[in-house]
Amino acid sequence: MADFAVDMRRITKKFPLVLANDDVNFKVKQGEIHALVGENGAGKSTLVNILYGLLRPDRGTLVIDGREVQLSDPGDAIKLGIGMVHQHFMLIPPFTVAENVVLGQEPAIGAMVDISRANEIVRELSEQYGLKVDPTSKVETLSVGIEQRIEIIKVLYRGAQILILDEPTAVLTPQEVDELFEILRSLKDQGKTIIFITHKLQEVMSIADAVTVMRRGKVVGTVAVKDTSRQDIATMMVGRQVLFQVEHTPADPGDIVLSVENLSALDNKSLPALRDISFAVREKEILGIAGVEGNGQSELVEVLTGLRRAQSGRVQLNGREITNFNPRAIREKGTCHIPEDRHRRGLVLDFSVAQNTVLGIHYRRPYVRNMLLDVINFGPIRQKAQRLLHEFDIRPPDQENPAGNLSGGNQQKVVVAREFDQNPKLLIAAQPTRGVDVGSIEFIHQRLLQARDAGKAVLLVSADLEEIFSLSDRIAVMYDGQIVGILDPAEATEARIGMMMTGGGGG
Repeated sequence: MADFAVDMRRITKKFPLVLANDDVNFKVKQGEIHALVGENGAGKSTLVNILYGLLRPDRGTLVIDGREVQLSDPGDAIKLGIGMVHQHFMLIPPFTVAENVVLGQEPAIGAMVDISRANEIVRELSEQYGLKVDPTSKVETLSVGIEQRIEIIKVLYRGAQILILDEPTAVLTPQEVDELFEILRSLKDQGKTIIFITHKLQEVMSIADAVTVMRRGKVVGTVAVKDTSRQDIATMMVGRQVLFQVEHTPADPGDIVLSVENLSALDNKSLPALRDISFAVREKEILGIAGVEGNGQSELVEVLTGLRRAQSGRVQLNGREITNFNPRAIREKGTCHIPEDRHRRGLVLDFSVAQNTVLGIHYRRPYVRNMLLDVINFGPIRQKAQRLLHEFDIRPPDQENPAGNLSGGNQQKVVVAREFDQNPKLLIAAQPTRGVDVGSIEFIHQRLLQARDAGKAVLLVSADLEEIFSLSDRIAVMYDGQIVGILDPAEATEARIGMMMTGGGGG
């Protein structure tokens, strides 16, 4: 057996306006967990998409298990034992777990799919690798963490010995991250080779044996994790010293901007999602909402932004009623919103970057010549886009590029740039740094604090406790649709907040 499961030599891939991979050498040893990190747009996704057969390199050689190969499509990669778990899962919600796993390679009895055998196969794989799923459950009823396990089972079912995981923890709770890492360690113990793409450097230190750092299409270096530090990796990624915690001066809260009183709402299944919630956010203050995802945070943000109706209670902005106003009306009153799901709520992926920078204000002057006829005025749109591309370092700096062509982190930068640029009275930031690299996290955190210091009220909703502690002037904890406590960061500890997040009290 070759020492290296993967040996990519002098890989080059060019797209219009960007050299995504520039003479890249990337080696992964057999049976190791190898992290691949870099800023948004550094070339990581392009490299693994070449490894999985989704892209073909312009130049370079690919060696798998000591044998030079050429991949025309993912089918070739799968035959070589390469499997990929994508950042955005590829599951059919109404299908069962087993039906999703075997789709395209179904066990059969004659011309009929053998569902019993499919269930048995998934159960065996689940037990073998400690993945704990029910083969008969419908995917639409399952948590995101379980959906990810299904994706892993899918690639194992197809015989994967080399697993590529692209941002696997981006939408997981802390508990689900711990469970995933146990699964990855088990897979490694059973001889699998794992390539782990992440922006979270504490995860690299926790799970990886080695890490390769990319910057602007090139490999900066590969090091053993035991021989490096989080700060060293961040410096390699960005090319400068990175602050993991931005300077946070004491707040000087002013008047109440957002007032929420006895708010209740239902979820998509008409079950209670918010239960009699009350809180306020003031000028020059960041109120952080902490909690395990799925405890009402998403529904709260949707009610506050007009995307979901409240059943009872009231919401006021600067003393004026906005309960159950539509999203445009709420935005007109001075609210901006960084949504937790940039694809569903933040961007039109087929639209250009320039068009996306004016979503939500596209009907206003100067972006239309005639507000009654919505005659688009492209000149000011292009000027705005060019300014934001530069100010927020969005790559590639091509305003005509469809937003769907950008990396996930650069898509997030487009959303953040647009919302910050509106000069809101209230900024609702839901998971603002999800899938964003360390340099961009530092930049977004600084902008949030600058918005606070400029007199804005900021409601920060984040599943990242480090982010909550770093930015919040007060911390509210949600559990089971309720706010179970609001704490000053000085009196809050991760243990205490964690206990409250799981319903254990401590508030």
